[in-house]
Amino acid sequence: MTKDFINYIKELIEQKDSVLLHESISKMHPADIAEICAELDMEEARFLYRQLDNEKAADTLIEMDEDLRNELLEELPSEAIAKRFVNYMDTDDAVEIIRDMDEEKQEEVLSHIKDIEQAGDIVDLLQYDEDTAGGLMSTEMVVVNENWSMPECLKEMRQQAEELDEIYYVYVVDDDERLCGLFPLKKMITSPSVSKVKHVMSTKVVSVDVDTPIDEVTLLIEKYNLVAIPVVDKINRLVGQITVDDVMDEVREQTEHDQQLTAGLTQDVETSDSVLFQSKARLPWLIIGMLGGIGSSLLLNCFTNTLGSHPEMALFIPLLAGMGGNVGTQSSAIAVQGLANNSLDSSHIFRHIAKEMVVAIINATILSLMVYMYNFFMYGALDIVTLAVPLSLFVVVLFASGFGTMIPMVLERIDINPAVATGPFIQIINDLSGMTFYMIISMALSYIMTTA
Repeated sequence: MTKDFINYIKELIEQKDSVLLHESISKMHPADIAEICAELDMEEARFLYRQLDNEKAADTLIEMDEDLRNELLEELPSEAIAKRFVNYMDTDDAVEIIRDMDEEKQEEVLSHIKDIEQAGDIVDLLQYDEDTAGGLMSTEMVVVNENWSMPECLKEMRQQAEELDEIYYVYVVDDDERLCGLFPLKKMITSPSVSKVKHVMSTKVVSVDVDTPIDEVTLLIEKYNLVAIPVVDKINRLVGQITVDDVMDEVREQTEHDQQLTAGLTQDVETSDSVLFQSKARLPWLIIGMLGGIGSSLLLNCFTNTLGSHPEMALFIPLLAGMGGNVGTQSSAIAVQGLANNSLDSSHIFRHIAKEMVVAIINATILSLMVYMYNFFMYGALDIVTLAVPLSLFVVVLFASGFGTMIPMVLERIDINPAVATGPFIQIINDLSGMTFYMIISMALSYIMTTA
């Protein structure tokens, strides 16, 4: 979307030229229209919206940024939301916008939906947790009975398809609505017309329960290269399906959330959020980081005599703190990624830590030898700095690797997002522990060298 085109749209809005504006956007994809709306102020966006037909307006609303969408809906009466948007949406999209409303407005919008069956489906979906398969699924799909003949099946499929924008799979159920399999469309051409659906259906079907977490749904879709996955209830009755585009939206939102946790943000923050909101989201971890820094200064204050005798030791404090933070962040990032894609099982915590420690020993040895060689030429072979810094670095790398690996796995076991362990948390702990190891090792070496 070019800046010139957006400026052109703004000019048309300013001139109230509805005809040219409608011609300019009528053939555009809803996602592109939503992108334009993000560049407009609220009054301009409302004027642009009035030029869209109901179906495109509904599709554009779903593509909008959540904050902008909620701001737009706040100004509209419940009846308008139902008639202009919800009536033209799939159930999962309708649930997405209704879920953010307060209970009173939800009831008002639902009361104005003209399709009673759609309203009932929305009510049912609102009962599910939004982070589960039930909360993300849609009820629009093509379903056939295993006992239908091919002509009967084809007739019913045509009727159902008229109400759908896309057909991903055709699901087969028995007389009790329980999922039996998938109907291969190729069979409709190659099988005799007298065959029943159950004779040609594929029973190899991957499904999920309504309470399955979204991250597990995502892994299944990725593992089996699916474009949609059926959702069943506790007794295997088919209740909906989740399509890959819905999953991708959830993956993107979760990725953004994890990135912000990693950066030390306690809430989801957008660049458009107010100064006060952004400050409130950033401040908690900054305060914790400040307290960690104060803790490091108090710790160093306990070793003023050692630092006074060997002031050059202070030159290597940033090195140890930085290496500890880097190693810990690397280890925790690998653990978090493994937990996210199921390549790492938190029940095998000790096995993974053991493997990580082998890697840490190799890296620590190489890094310590490099620092030792530098100090050897700078301070001599037996200077306390020459010995204390590489020994401390070796211990710091080992500790940071083990700690950075263990914490995400422990957090995952107690149902806390492990992404929080890849940010300031690891940095602060490693700073404090690194300083402690450095001072203790330095004091021990100083004592040994003095008494020897």
